[in-house]
Amino acid sequence: MHKQLMSGNEAIARGAFEHGVTFAAGYPGTPSTEIMEAFSRYKGVYAEWSPNEKVALEVAIGAALAGVKAMAVMKHVGVNVAADPLFTVSYTGTNGALVIITADDPSLHSSQNEQDNRNYAKFAKIPMLEPSDSQEAKTFIKIAMDISEKFDSPVFLRTTTRVSHSKSVVGLEEPAVSEDRRVIKFDPAKYVMVPAHARVRRVVVEKRMEQLKEWAETFPENRMEIQSTAVGIITAGMSYNYAKDVFPDYSYLKLGMVHPLPEKMIRTFASKVKELYVVEELDPFIEEQVHAMGIPVTGKKVFPYTSEFDPGVVEEGIKAHKRGRKSPPAIPSRPPNLCPGCPHRGLFYALGKTKAFVTGDIGCYTLSFMKPLQGLHTCICMGASIGMAHGMSKALGEKGKGKIVGVIGDSTFVHSGITPLLNMAYNKSDAVIIIADNRTTAMTGMQDHPATGTTLQGEKTKELDFAALAKVLGIESVRIVHPLNIKKTTAVLKEELEKEGPSVIVSRGPCIFLQRERLKSIKPFTVDIDVCTGCQLCLGLGCPAISWKKEEAGLVPRTGKKRKGFASIDKTLCVQCSLCFQVCRADAIKSAGGPS
Repeated sequence: MHKQLMSGNEAIARGAFEHGVTFAAGYPGTPSTEIMEAFSRYKGVYAEWSPNEKVALEVAIGAALAGVKAMAVMKHVGVNVAADPLFTVSYTGTNGALVIITADDPSLHSSQNEQDNRNYAKFAKIPMLEPSDSQEAKTFIKIAMDISEKFDSPVFLRTTTRVSHSKSVVGLEEPAVSEDRRVIKFDPAKYVMVPAHARVRRVVVEKRMEQLKEWAETFPENRMEIQSTAVGIITAGMSYNYAKDVFPDYSYLKLGMVHPLPEKMIRTFASKVKELYVVEELDPFIEEQVHAMGIPVTGKKVFPYTSEFDPGVVEEGIKAHKRGRKSPPAIPSRPPNLCPGCPHRGLFYALGKTKAFVTGDIGCYTLSFMKPLQGLHTCICMGASIGMAHGMSKALGEKGKGKIVGVIGDSTFVHSGITPLLNMAYNKSDAVIIIADNRTTAMTGMQDHPATGTTLQGEKTKELDFAALAKVLGIESVRIVHPLNIKKTTAVLKEELEKEGPSVIVSRGPCIFLQRERLKSIKPFTVDIDVCTGCQLCLGLGCPAISWKKEEAGLVPRTGKKRKGFASIDKTLCVQCSLCFQVCRADAIKSAGGPS
């Protein structure tokens, strides 16, 4: 067997391919994104970026009903978007196989919340598997497909950021030759969920869960590792690795299936040890069920409810002290920042000058809430900026006129911004909506979407026109600006804020990472320190390429006036976006030219 170092995400894609999965739909979102990207590169498969997770799940359900093995891939908050079809496909079951991959994000590395999606499995009555490393990720996607077929049920495969992105050795196998099971089955009683049919299927779901509970007792990936009888640990996923690292001699009940739980196995394991712990990140999902069985167990009493675990967290929780561990050296915080040349920087610099309240959304541009730009004031979820801007404008009435702006990215607008924009037109809002169109889904790694004109598998396709769509939806005033032209962007903002009714501004400027050819020939800006007055206006852009050089009692060489320091531009970071050139009043920044 050939072996390869793979991330958990890559391993899931490989396992799906090896097991004959031919269909996958998803929406990019860290930490799940690479699953779709890796899967799309295999021969003979179909993979798509859908506009949002709800659509992705519905597409995958359709494929499964056609008899194939299908995946729907999303991060944890994406399941919120997909929840509507999720709860009902639990009733209908599947004709082929359907696995829903939820990638949770403990510690909120790139998310707006830290929800534990094991709760979705319990709530929707869907079985859930949880791998602890890349090899298991590859194995479990196969098992999940088999469970789906065996029990006529969708199945969750849950990963976390550490499993998704960490790498370990994976054994590769040749892809199985799968039987072509594509067929359309006409079965309205099973698939048409009107109340009369749904009542019958509701009973089927309960029977299925009882069967799964029994099956979980002999599921080989639920296993007991009996060593010391002094302490036993029930755990799953990456937490298993953390616990084994610091307590290799303890006994373990390692759960591969976290819903439904194997009650008989848990009782047997508990009877073999004197002291029992549950080690799990986030919610006390397993612990609460063990308590409900009447089994004494310790969990969140000693372990935190929030953030990722690591071996030290597990050790401290059980031992109540650090066992010879030294505190790591303090490292200065390094907040994220918009990249040099990011088109959003010019937009939010201009927005900051308007003094408007800016409802924000999910994307790179969310970083503009920080100093010095401070150009964004809310961030809730995908698409919320438009609905919130409308709600504020209606609530404030005349007091809010000319003061409310909503900003949403291009991919996010496609995801969940079209419906609230239609609502604005229909209900006569009085706010300005800006679609920050950087021509890609930049935050999650440059994925395409319906407005880029290219599919996940590289095929050219129809390209959504935001301006035309806004007009069709009923928005009469639609403008297009280049956000790196501060003067024009500021002028358009002012004009649109003064108008009656809703308006849309398409802020169109490609992400800097789409401009690699241009970057090869740029001539970086420089600061003439003999002219720089130290006014610090350029620092207000928050560009990583611009830094400040302090002087004790410096003078401007050409004028002799005092200054506290001068600006400096790092030639290795400057991409000639021209924003600093535009804001400098002293003409101290020199350039071969910039965008107009």
